[in-house]
Amino acid sequence: MQNERLRVVMASQGWTHADLANATGVDPKSVERWVNLGRVPRRGTALKAAEVLGEDVHALWPALTQARAARAVSPELVGLYDQRADLPVSAFVDLFAQARERIDVLVYAAVFLHEAYPRLNDLLRERVAEGCSVRIAIGNADSENVQRRGNEEKFGNGVESRCRLALMHYRPLVAVPGVELRMHSTTLYHSIFRADDQMLVNAHVWGVHAYGAPVWHLRRHGEGGMFASYAQSFEAVWDSAQPVQEGAQ
Repeated sequence: MQNERLRVVMASQGWTHADLANATGVDPKSVERWVNLGRVPRRGTALKAAEVLGEDVHALWPALTQARAARAVSPELVGLYDQRADLPVSAFVDLFAQARERIDVLVYAAVFLHEAYPRLNDLLRERVAEGCSVRIAIGNADSENVQRRGNEEKFGNGVESRCRLALMHYRPLVAVPGVELRMHSTTLYHSIFRADDQMLVNAHVWGVHAYGAPVWHLRRHGEGGMFASYAQSFEAVWDSAQPVQEGAQ
């Protein structure tokens, strides 16, 4: 299908196929395909052609807009949920159960896991017995940031008390080889539940309880990307967190 707009623009400005080819560094046959067959050049070449013609690149090649829109959705995004409450606890349990190399958890408390699935500690023990490493970072109930979060969510000392409850739940795992438990005092922008190359991220919204905030399910797709950003975030918080010692209160 002919690119009528490109043909008209070139004709009105006196551009030949050879002229545009020279200006963009391509073969004249490529320009002929753009005009007569409606082929879409590479984005860099299209931008250069539009610039020398004084036209908007997306007006000349609307397909570039469609391609850009398609790329705007990350290939790492498996699912997006309006709020954490939309996910059954089994989604988290199944994620951990599939782990073969690592499980990383970054939360303030997330006691909903133990409350809805009392066998969580047993599952984590089973995973480390199979060679999986487990790292859990929970909020330090005495930290200013945890206490501020409770005030922001109009939950009073509820967040603080739930952090203490989370510590109680996870403490039996401190003696288990392969499990590390730490307490962090950071401002928590997101909770992370990672199992190998998959991750559930609970984004936090000011003044909203975590169960009412969105969750996205990610799967690693090559290097970089969203998955890597959240993985690096976990590492940064982990490095700043304090280990919970066996027998410590």
